[in-house]
Amino acid sequence: MHYAIVDIETTGGSTKSSKITEIAIFKHDGSQVIDSFVTLVNPEMPIPEFISRLTGIRDEMVENAPKFFEIAKQIIEFTEDCVFVAHNVGFDYGIIRHEFRLLGYDFRRPHLCTVRSARYVIPGHDSYSLGKLTRALGIQLNGRHRAGGDAEATAHLFTLLVEKDPTGLSTFIQEDVNPKVLHPNLDLDALEEIPNKAGVYKFYNEVNQLIYIGKSKHIRKRVDQHLRNNKTLKGATMMQEIARIEFELTGSELIALLYESELIKVHQPLYNRKLRRNNYTYGLFSYEDSNGYKQLFVDRLSKNSDLPLTTFTTKKEANDYMYHLVENHQLCLKLSGLEKSASSCFGYQVKKCHGACVGEETTESYNERVLALEQSLTFDEQAFFIIEPGRDKKEKSVIWIENGSYRGFGFIPFYILKYPVKRWTEFIDLRPEDKDARTILRYYLRKFPELNKRLMSE
Repeated sequence: MHYAIVDIETTGGSTKSSKITEIAIFKHDGSQVIDSFVTLVNPEMPIPEFISRLTGIRDEMVENAPKFFEIAKQIIEFTEDCVFVAHNVGFDYGIIRHEFRLLGYDFRRPHLCTVRSARYVIPGHDSYSLGKLTRALGIQLNGRHRAGGDAEATAHLFTLLVEKDPTGLSTFIQEDVNPKVLHPNLDLDALEEIPNKAGVYKFYNEVNQLIYIGKSKHIRKRVDQHLRNNKTLKGATMMQEIARIEFELTGSELIALLYESELIKVHQPLYNRKLRRNNYTYGLFSYEDSNGYKQLFVDRLSKNSDLPLTTFTTKKEANDYMYHLVENHQLCLKLSGLEKSASSCFGYQVKKCHGACVGEETTESYNERVLALEQSLTFDEQAFFIIEPGRDKKEKSVIWIENGSYRGFGFIPFYILKYPVKRWTEFIDLRPEDKDARTILRYYLRKFPELNKRLMSE
């Protein structure tokens, strides 16, 4: 197998508007570099000054360089039967594919990212940027931010990765979506416009019926997975029915979770009903026993379950969290459902339990700690905003919680964040609140306690 190790310099960072100013391709046979192709490219547009300062490539240097269409055939021939390799391959591959699309040619190659594969093969580095990683590995990088220097350094990095894991790298090779197995009405060019950001996506069939709603932190990647999913009958059938795709960015993964749940209830798409997936399979509950002690227990969730204090995706996650609660809140293993015994719990024997299991600690003392724990998980008497990343750099997304209820979400420009918090409600779209929304919020707040929150009283 041969590999085409690629690096490009461009007029900017956008796939839609950037043009290539330099391209370097090093052909690698799996052991060493066997050929190379390096050239400046006339982008047919001015190079921004800050880009020239970064790369050293100026307008006068590319004035007489070949335009992309003049080297397109060479690139196709040079990379034929090769895996396209780059450091952060999505950028280089996306720009080159876009250049070819402008020429009316669908350039496709299996591709591999040396960032992703390096994290697996040589874990533990502080940074996987090309400059810092090559420096840490002792790989010489001559001409940083020039295509030839960066591609050559990536080639040396690739050689090292192959030497360390000669067969494992094959698992990182990605194939493009195969148009032949998809619905003929699906616009493949439109797929290129889907960003790899947090959001919600919708699939429609050929009669414009909404058949599936999904969410992801990386919607482009998730949509690609759907369009390759022929491993199950349901997946393959849905893949062939998708004739149109819509998406909405949310900035925040939490908003994506809440919005997806709401949309599925409203539209009840065919394949969401068929799949009936629930990521939250276990819940934490409490009750007061006959002696007056508040006991905690984990149970599998069902349609008839009460609203849990929080939820878990696996029984192991639930048990690990319960041990964490017992340790941090000085609770009883027996009264937390982690131990069954006729006498005291193990924690009492090692002086970590105050004796609720044998009646030595009063119900008032023990229940006070359990109630404090419950309030921290349910936020029933709190009013606050959760501040999350926005859809772009000019805004933040916010989720409004009031008295334990989900009120809605919105997107706030940065300058508004300086205003009193109560002013933020003007930017909130009120959303329906239900048991599922509370379940999602309780899980997310427990899972990410470091979330940026602002009280309404501030």
